[in-house]
Amino acid sequence: MDSTPHRRPTADAAGDQGTPDGDAELFWERHYRTQRTWDTRVNPLLAETAAPLRPGAALDLGCGAGGDAIWLARRGWHVTAVDISTTAVERVRERARDLGVGDRVVTEQHDLGGSFPAGQFDLVSAQYFHTPLPLLRGRVLRTAARALRPGGLLLIVDHGSTAPWSWNQDPGIHYPAPTEIAAELDLDPARWSVVRADMPHRRATGPAGETATVIDNVLLLRMIAR
Repeated sequence: MDSTPHRRPTADAAGDQGTPDGDAELFWERHYRTQRTWDTRVNPLLAETAAPLRPGAALDLGCGAGGDAIWLARRGWHVTAVDISTTAVERVRERARDLGVGDRVVTEQHDLGGSFPAGQFDLVSAQYFHTPLPLLRGRVLRTAARALRPGGLLLIVDHGSTAPWSWNQDPGIHYPAPTEIAAELDLDPARWSVVRADMPHRRATGPAGETATVIDNVLLLRMIAR
């Protein structure tokens, strides 16, 4: 049974932080400094996508506790793991070293609204890249797409439904479908192709052990090799 998603930039993770104060770095740094436990499991849709791939260079946007970055590194990927929280990236760096994959994990602190890691990648992962604070998300994801090598993949996994344990229970909340996300990115179809765009259901477990069926919105794009 899959657990609830465990990414840094998810609004669900902000439930114990109160109302955001507008300073994203301070908000998420406070969140990670006060985290009592760190869920370091890989997100299932990343594992499903990456398992059959030949390892290369990966970029983990909003690495949080580092479960995805460590999972990739242990399978031979060289991973750049980025987060806005200095505490998060330091802990991921320490855990990678402790697990013997420190040479395959580079951590960087970035507010992705203002800076972006250098390099080209075979896989860019944006798992539950949501935040209750202002962020030009579409611009960040377009930059991520342009950081792909020819043939590389951009995997975007978003919330598609409200879990019972979510901090935001607004019945009017709109979760953009994969086709809407693709339209917002407005990428040239001559350079990027849609590999997957669907809304799978899965059973998830909340922080208090409760379970519910949730929906994930999945968009997988490939940079077309020329």
